[in-house]
Amino acid sequence: MDVLLPSRWRGAAAIFLIIAEIVVCQALIPTTLDGPFKPSTRSFDPSLRRGSADLPMDHPRLKKNVSGNFPQQIALALSSSPTSMWVSWVTGDAQIGSNVIPLDPASVGSELYPFEGLSNYTSGIIHHVRIDGLEPGTKYFYKCGDSSMPAMSDELVLQTMPLPGSNSYPARIAVIGDLGLTSNSSSTIDHLTMNDPSLILMVGDLTYANQYLTTGGKGASCYSCAFPDAPIRETYQPRWDGWGRFMEPLTSRIPMMVIEGNHEIEPQVAGITFKSYLTRFAVPSEESGSNSNFYYSFEAGGIHFIMLGAYVDYNSTGAQYTWLQRDLNQVNRSNTPWLVAAWHPPWYNSYNSHYQEFECMRQEMEALLYQYGVDIVFNGHVHAYERINRVYNYTLDSCGPVYITVGDGGNIEQVDVDHADDPGKCPSPGDNKPEFGGVCHLNFTSGLAKGKFCWDSQPEWSAFRESSFGHGILEVVNSTYALWKWHRNQDNYKDDKLGDRIYIVRQPELCTNSSTSKGNDATGKGSSIANGAPALLAKWKWFISLPFILTTVM
Repeated sequence: MDVLLPSRWRGAAAIFLIIAEIVVCQALIPTTLDGPFKPSTRSFDPSLRRGSADLPMDHPRLKKNVSGNFPQQIALALSSSPTSMWVSWVTGDAQIGSNVIPLDPASVGSELYPFEGLSNYTSGIIHHVRIDGLEPGTKYFYKCGDSSMPAMSDELVLQTMPLPGSNSYPARIAVIGDLGLTSNSSSTIDHLTMNDPSLILMVGDLTYANQYLTTGGKGASCYSCAFPDAPIRETYQPRWDGWGRFMEPLTSRIPMMVIEGNHEIEPQVAGITFKSYLTRFAVPSEESGSNSNFYYSFEAGGIHFIMLGAYVDYNSTGAQYTWLQRDLNQVNRSNTPWLVAAWHPPWYNSYNSHYQEFECMRQEMEALLYQYGVDIVFNGHVHAYERINRVYNYTLDSCGPVYITVGDGGNIEQVDVDHADDPGKCPSPGDNKPEFGGVCHLNFTSGLAKGKFCWDSQPEWSAFRESSFGHGILEVVNSTYALWKWHRNQDNYKDDKLGDRIYIVRQPELCTNSSTSKGNDATGKGSSIANGAPALLAKWKWFISLPFILTTVM
């Protein structure tokens, strides 16, 4: 029987039903207030393959589909303020050979690896343009390229971030790590695209170009074990070009913020490292005062992001630590209540892969992040998913960050399935040496693992773990609540159920040990480029060629 309510009651009833529906829905999703959670492991699904082969260079998603000087590998990145945006693209063809010459206007000579069978590489011209004078939270249509030739891209669309504010946030932030260029990578990106993010956080290990030829496109769970006689990890630079084209449908309309991983080191002669990472991506390092692309900060609405470098000096006496302390001290938590940090290797990790690998970095930096009340930390490196209970110094702490590992983007090295607490799987203290920094492995001094290097069961700080490829979505609701969802690739082909989800709840009023960040609104940080007209066909700010890395086994 239908009941006809008086008109003055109908609006109130509708509001009540909406609120009731939200409460019921939220009641089905746990919050960090319900924690710390009892450790839980979802076993690897034996019906799934642990990995897949690399996509070949002639795959439709990797092939160059424009000619001459038309732009390709178009990518967006955030700048220091919602009124500006970085646009990057590549023109011209890369070259491979024993005596290649960089494309103009570069003037740096190519370098040759001193190993038999290796060739040299120079990229096309890489353009980075910062567009200023944009309106926050606004959609723009743009083209990039050279209108004098003509050689312009198709019309594309971008949307600027909202202004900082306690009730102003991007709709959805995608988080990926250890992506690569495999069939699993394709599944991850397709699934992520369906979730329609407004910002992408890429937490290191992008292309795996540094082992493409050696592994023959099939991967190696232990590179040094499989290739003990390799004099150097050759780095097949065309994979970077293929990756840029693979990502372009997404990155040409959604800004992607990156941080370096160990697969971006790519050592070459004269001690040069990270050349592709440093050259191919525009990040707001100078705008955020770090003057280093290895670490920087930016804001997206009411979130202040800190991107840290694990493969450069992180000691408390170094430049990165000094910058981090200054940056944290300048954050205005009234305008940006949420403080999110990201770097590649996790500090808290219960898998035997990379177990305690970056313990030195944790010992140097953890206290500072805790002092300033960092809310969430995202990492990659371990090829699996793990969500950590709020923790500080291996002790459950309601004021510590929620650490989340998403190194399961789809890379060729396969998903990690063994845990350090599995019988016979605890690595020795001599294993898992970092590619940068010292070794600080330790035995636990209290709790269930007292006197031991590994736990005998899943650690109490490990809330949930599963070995599956996928990606994460962060939806900040307000200054207190943020919904985190982990999407497994296999669920994309079923009912798209979630692998994990939780509301992360801030309680700054209860964490008296945390320092309240003070200082100016971070959006007022200085910029080296003055604001200009909001024209989207801007002049080149700078451009370079990438004339260094190769390294192909021909």
